[in-house]
Amino acid sequence: MPDAFTTRVLNVATGTAEAVTDLTRECARFLDETADGRDGLLHVFVPHATAGIAVIETGAGSDDDLLAALHVLLPADDRYQHRHGSPGHGRDHVLPALVPPHATLPVIGGRLELGTWQSVCLVDTNKDKDNRQVRLSFLG
Repeated sequence: MPDAFTTRVLNVATGTAEAVTDLTRECARFLDETADGRDGLLHVFVPHATAGIAVIETGAGSDDDLLAALHVLLPADDRYQHRHGSPGHGRDHVLPALVPPHATLPVIGGRLELGTWQSVCLVDTNKDKDNRQVRLSFLG
């Protein structure tokens, strides 16, 4: 019988531009290998102070709209007390308060239970870091 709790670390190359990276296929692949048809929960966590996890539509412009909205809410300028890194980097440290660093999602019959247009995404506005780790954990 598979373990009741299994974790895998993904290394995600995010580049040096702000990005919304779709992780849905990697989540599905992880569940195919670990869930064994069981019901449970998938927990997605990014252990970084400047990134988050969002469940959002991708490919139709919503991912770009999210980045644009974050620019309005968190302008990349020198207003922040946290000032190391590139100009405006302080906003990257506020991002996880708006886009949390985790999501917990239902798994039914070993498959991620998302709505038709939902995707699991890494949201990274930090231009100073080009690689992220994402932890996937299945509890079933």
